[in-house]
Amino acid sequence: MADDAGGGRREYSIIVPTYNERLNVALIVYLIFKHLPDVNFEIIVVDDGSPDGTQDIVKQLQQVYGENRVLLRARPRKLGLGTAYLHGLKHASGDFVVIMDADLSHHPKYLPSFIRKQKETGADVVTGTRYVQNGGVHGWNLMRKLTSRGANVLAQTLLQPGASDLTGSFRLYKRNVLEDLISSCVSKGYVFQMEMIVRATRKGYHIEEVDSVPITFVDRVFGTSKLGGSEIVEYLKGLN
Repeated sequence: MADDAGGGRREYSIIVPTYNERLNVALIVYLIFKHLPDVNFEIIVVDDGSPDGTQDIVKQLQQVYGENRVLLRARPRKLGLGTAYLHGLKHASGDFVVIMDADLSHHPKYLPSFIRKQKETGADVVTGTRYVQNGGVHGWNLMRKLTSRGANVLAQTLLQPGASDLTGSFRLYKRNVLEDLISSCVSKGYVFQMEMIVRATRKGYHIEEVDSVPITFVDRVFGTSKLGGSEIVEYLKGLN
């Protein structure tokens, strides 16, 4: 691997899809660098034509951290979460790929635990989970928590995915595994995450959860959630 000061390959590529995340993207980039001081990584921001100036903020971050560490790979409009990961993967140089949300619901402080778990186990996929002791969600009302937990229970019963948190999206993949899974998936939007972990199980990939350091998701710091009624309907269709 190339030295961090150079522009060569990285060991880890962190793909962060964005849409109207002007108020969050600078903080998450800062926190990633803070919590991975000795890791050879790049951040790939895939922005879907945000009208709020998200791309302008990312360009400023490139001046601070370098264009070889913070990559902006923009798209003209919203084209779906699954295709955002595929677009980011095309520009990734890492042997391992982390996918995480830009809204700070996935705290970068957990990234060292993902990396450590993969190194210890050789796992193909490392996923965070809210559904172990001390894990959970902060900032959600009771109904939203019950809906999320109910969706997971329903999916667990019907699909037996081999992971406790099926709808979470904070994961680390071996690059070749992610390429295989993305090429196999047919879902779009938020159902894509569920299909990814189910297909990983069906294909026999080694999946590990970061249960030693339970993941606590935090509701977005700034902005409004993009998960609406249409995504709920899509999720239910995805169980078929």
